[in-house]
Amino acid sequence: MSLRGSIVLHGGVLSTGTHPTSAPDASHPDGWVVVVDGTVAALGHGHVPDTWDHVPHEDVAGRRIVPGLVDIHCHGAGGATFGARPEPSSTQADDALRALAHHRSHGTTTTVASLVTAPIDTLADAVAALAELVEQGDLAGVHLEGPWLSPLHRGAHDPALLRDPALPEVDRLLTAAGGVVRVVTIAPELTGGLEAVRRIVGHGAVAAIGHTDADASTALAAVDAGSRLATHLFNAMPPVHHRRPGAVLALLEDERAVVELIADGVHLHPLTLAHAARSAGAGRTALVTDAMAATGMADGPYLLGGLAVDVLDGVARLREGGAIAGSTLTLDAALRYATLVAGVPFDDALAAATSVPAGVIGRDDIGRLAVGARGDVVVLDDTLTVSAVYRGGTLV
Repeated sequence: MSLRGSIVLHGGVLSTGTHPTSAPDASHPDGWVVVVDGTVAALGHGHVPDTWDHVPHEDVAGRRIVPGLVDIHCHGAGGATFGARPEPSSTQADDALRALAHHRSHGTTTTVASLVTAPIDTLADAVAALAELVEQGDLAGVHLEGPWLSPLHRGAHDPALLRDPALPEVDRLLTAAGGVVRVVTIAPELTGGLEAVRRIVGHGAVAAIGHTDADASTALAAVDAGSRLATHLFNAMPPVHHRRPGAVLALLEDERAVVELIADGVHLHPLTLAHAARSAGAGRTALVTDAMAATGMADGPYLLGGLAVDVLDGVARLREGGAIAGSTLTLDAALRYATLVAGVPFDDALAAATSVPAGVIGRDDIGRLAVGARGDVVVLDDTLTVSAVYRGGTLV
């Protein structure tokens, strides 16, 4: 038997990433997991069976063994941005790998590459440039965050490029490069928005409600049309009002929808984060980073799409207008913040960073530790800081 991508991690607290409600044994002490040839072969607690003596062992006593983290909303890191720029595809691919390397070092073993609003031709080229990385398994797909967004809640998107969805454009981007687009953020109240939601879902992608001025009834109509995700809930949406609950409460209350939350202390107050996570429940909460190129870099000037961004004390804002422009967050930091600051129970927060986002994009082979899943394993110390990352059983 080949030992490529093979490891036995033992002696730590094993958390499978599945919420305890559906898996009572989701966490247990003195746990172990066996990865052979890149795939989880066995897991349990107590003594590791002698069957696995031939596989290299690593004692992780005093630490946690968790699944690789899954980020379905990420724009870049390490000074690099995912696509949507007028550069050769090879340069875009190199930049993507640089961004991925930074996030992988922080425990994110699966990433969906998010593209900000750009001209349709530029977006089509960017999707094509990233397609090979999707086919190779480096990326889990592409997320189009724009251009079908509300100008009233545009955030860090160029207002000159926002537009109502036209079905031929939707079809073009959803079928580009063999259909690697997995998520599309859309404001359903736009002219043609609900039909576009149906078209997106018809192509097998996830329609996410975001950057929207939709009222509650329109948001629910979008869910009825097939939308199953809220892009960074609360942000780039009307605030909750006691007589106008808006999209926020509609999406929190509808059990069909998963809500993204950015746990960086900038996008959401910790009380808001805790309330949303508790209201939606562990099975419908997804932690995301919305990270941009400045992640892992020094403060200073950056670009997000074609817009100038200034980063000060790790907070990214548009130079013109001051809107929050993504984050400098990594998903391990989001897990720590949600757990240690906002008080979300660890297993709930872990599911929100692993199995729930994996489920959003239709993957049951990642984001959880189970026999047959890909051998993506992260070791956390007692402060929930990453001490080791294995992707497909290989140390990153």
